[in-house]
Amino acid sequence: MDELHQRERTMQSDVLLVAAAAASLVNGMHFSPLFDPVFFLLRPFVVPLLSSPLVLFYLTSIFISVMTLLIAGIPAAIYERVRGHAESTPISIGIWLVATVLLAMPGILGATGYFDIE
Repeated sequence: MDELHQRERTMQSDVLLVAAAAASLVNGMHFSPLFDPVFFLLRPFVVPLLSSPLVLFYLTSIFISVMTLLIAGIPAAIYERVRGHAESTPISIGIWLVATVLLAMPGILGATGYFDIE
């Protein structure tokens, strides 16, 4: 029975991690209001190394997505340390998901057309 409980817990954690990754990817898309400022900030650092605008476009998207996941992981890590857990639990990954969705709200609203000015 313990093995079944462990599988269920692992499956819950996997679903939450995939959802957090999906939310961070939406935040890194070109329709996010964060994309253009980050694009122009990364440009001076990337252009001397890579001359392709398409590579800069993709690097900007990946950078925003990864930073969203990293920053959103801070509350989950604090929760794990305060509770004294040695490994992640579905609750801590749920905290990570909620923080990711909150950070990704500009991208989610941009996907729905909330920031379109016409």
